[in-house]
Order: sequence, then C-alpha cells, then structure tokens
Amino acid sequence: MTSSGTNAAGLTGSAAWELLLPAASAPARARGRALQAALREAIRSGRLAPGTRLPSSRDLAADLGVSRGLVTEAYEQLTAEGYLRSGRGAGTWVGDAVRAARPRARDLAPRSPGTRADFVPGSPDLSLFPRAAWAAVQRAVLAELPHHDLGYPDPRGLPRLRTALAGLLARRRGVVADPERIVVVSGVAQASALVGSVLHARGMRTIGVEDPGSPQHDGLYAAAGLGTVPLPLDEDGLALGPLRASGVRAVVTTPAHQYPTGIAYSARRRAELLDWVRSVDGLVLEDDYDGDFRYDRAPVGALQGLDPERVAYMGSVSKSLAPGLRLGWLLVPTALAQEVVERKRTMDLGHPSLDQALFAHFLERGDYDRQLRRCQRAYRERRDALVGALAEHFPEARVSGIAAGLHVIAELPERYGPEGDFLERVTDAGIAVRPLSACTHARTGDGGVRLVLGYAHLPPARIRAGLRLMAEALDG
Repeated sequence: MTSSGTNAAGLTGSAAWELLLPAASAPARARGRALQAALREAIRSGRLAPGTRLPSSRDLAADLGVSRGLVTEAYEQLTAEGYLRSGRGAGTWVGDAVRAARPRARDLAPRSPGTRADFVPGSPDLSLFPRAAWAAVQRAVLAELPHHDLGYPDPRGLPRLRTALAGLLARRRGVVADPERIVVVSGVAQASALVGSVLHARGMRTIGVEDPGSPQHDGLYAAAGLGTVPLPLDEDGLALGPLRASGVRAVVTTPAHQYPTGIAYSARRRAELLDWVRSVDGLVLEDDYDGDFRYDRAPVGALQGLDPERVAYMGSVSKSLAPGLRLGWLLVPTALAQEVVERKRTMDLGHPSLDQALFAHFLERGDYDRQLRRCQRAYRERRDALVGALAEHFPEARVSGIAAGLHVIAELPERYGPEGDFLERVTDAGIAVRPLSACTHARTGDGGVRLVLGYAHLPPARIRAGLRLMAEALDG
C-alpha cells in the first residue's frame, strides 16, 4: 500500500482496506469512531487475519484522505483493546488474541420445518393476534404512561395490571384473586420455576406430575432442584392411591382440561385432591393453560377457588394472544407470597413495565374479552373440522377428552401400528404429529396408535387436507 494523497486507488486491491472507505467519508465528528469500528469489524470477521501487518499511519491516512492523527489515534485505541500489537520501529500488526466471530445468528425457535401438515399441539393461531387493537392500545399507553412507571417496577407487577387481572380471573375462572398475591411473570414456565425454587429452599426435593403430562416438566423442575414423580391418572383425574403412596407434598395439575388426555377432573376428585393436600400440609400447582376454551358448556371454574391457601394458580396469554409476548400470572398462597416475590426480584427485577401497562389497558377496554370470544369461535370450528375429518378418513378412530382446548386425543385402530412404523411413514410423508407416548413415562403398549393432535393453528381446510394426506400415506 503506497501513499497517494487523497486518492484511494491503492486500496482497491484489498477487500479488507475497502471496509475502511465508508469510515473516511463519515462526518468529521464521527470519522474517528467510524474508522475504529471499521477496523474492529475487519479483524473480527477475519478479513484482517492475525499477523497481518497494517500500513503505516502516514500511508493509511494518505490513502483514505484523512489526518494522520486520526489514524494514529485509531491504532492506539485498538492496540489498547488488544486488537492490534505494535513495537517501536516494528510497525503495527493484527493481534493473535482475536478470533473471528460467527457470521450469523441461528434461530433456535421450536418449529416443524419442511412439513406438509403440522398437527403438533401447543400453538394457537398467531394470525388471530389483534394487531390493530394492540397498536391502538400501545399508542394510548405511550401517550399517557407516567415517567415514573418506566423505572424499576414492583417485582409483583404494576398495581394497575394486578388489579385488572384480579377482576378478570375472578369473573372468568372463579379464582379468589387478591391483587396483593398476584405476580406478573413471563409465562407459566417462570411461574413454575419461581414456586419450584421456593419449595426447594423449604426442603422439598420432589414434586408430583401428571402421567401422561407435559414433556417439559422434568427439565423445568430439575432446574429448580426438584425431581419429578410421575403419577398416573384415572377417569376422574389424578389417581388418589398412587398419589398418597408417592410421598410427595406438592403436585402439578391441569384440572380444568388435563394435558394431554383432555379429561376434566370430576367434582369428587377435586375435593379428594384438596383433602390430600391439606393432610400433608402441601401445595397444588394449578396450570390453567387453556381453561377459557370449552365448546360444549361453560368452563369449569379453577380449583384455586376452592382453597386459595393450598393452590398456586398459574396462567398466561400464550394460547389466547401469543406465546412470544412472554406474559403470564401467578397467584400464590399467602404463606409463599413473600418468598416468591423476593425470588422474582432477584431473577429479573420485575416484568417490563411498558408491556404491563399495555396489557392492563387492553384488559380494561374489554379487548381481551373480545379476543377470547374470537378465539373461542375459531377453535370450536377447527375442532369440529378435525373430528369430522377423522371420521371421514379414519372411521374406526376414537376421539377422547372433553370438547375443549387446542388438541384432541385420537386413538387409531391396531392395523395402523406398531407406533414406530406409523411415525416413520407419516414423517416420510411430511406430516408432523406427537404420539401420546411422548407425554408419558409409562409403556403405552404395542397395539394401536394414540396421537395428541393439535388443531388451533390450522384453518379447517388445512386440517382436512392434512388428514387426507395422512390417510393416503398410510394406505399407499
């Protein structure tokens, strides 16, 4: 590289030096910072490899058309940071400590790529997200939010949101909702982690989970220091005999619409479960993940309403709005409240206050109730489409569970088994499904195939097309 005044022609032979040209044309005040940033990026990306000798400050300044002092300052700054090394009379070199950065950021979001039909449960229809209403509320909140509400919030959540949530949960789910005991969280996963860590600190080392149940429970509670004890179900809910024999004093349940079997706990079993938890001085964690969606009658009220001092109640907007909002609530018994709040404070200093104010306004205007009614209509139609398509393409299939939620259990006859062969064939056809066996620690047998089929995220036409494709793949 040779000196050429303001002529940068000497730079064109090296792609690495070309990275510096935009910095040279930056506004005068920003030119030094721009040059330093451009040199850092060239080194991080590997375009200037370790051991590369840089031009003298005089030559580089001449080629870029900038002052020598600006280049000297850039060299000195990057030498101090470890990107460059230099010695008196020995020139300036790219240091050996820097390693090239990854060229891109990976996306680890859970998806089923490359599928022609995706029946994996757990996702709502994200196209139903109320963008216009959400945007209107966002504008209103930004205009009216007091400055002090942008500071660190109460770790439980903004009083305005906790008050609005208390009204919602009492009205829709029959919860005994004290705003002082509501904690705004980033979904049921964080609510579970908070309660789990408090139970561990109190000496518990195990927690009971429904079997079959959510595949995420083992890892979630292990992170809080608790081992999970799988507990079987019967037609009424958790089987009481195995529960009593297990020795656990805390258990996680989905009583309004059990995941994944789809049953609702009977009134008798709900009462028996509460008798058990009182007898062991324990705790029930109620995950009300889709309790608002019942299609044949009014939803059964939350278990928490029967004994708010023995039941911790958890819910979120993941099924009603979008899981990406990371917004939920935890209503804890008085005896646990202070410990849970302190752990929430330690964990993240509270949920984002702007998101809380937005959701509070959304609740107060009635937008959330309208969204629930909209989803209720859509998901009822999709469940009907799924049941009808199963009857058409798999007439011997048996659908079980109450008419509620975002999934059904479909049991196919033995001629479609064994399960391993079935899954291989449908996967090869580009169809994503979840077998019931993925949700249980128990052996499910080698007979027919039982599937947990999600439908909420699929329009009726795609549900029918997907089941037709599945039938063709199995009969072909």
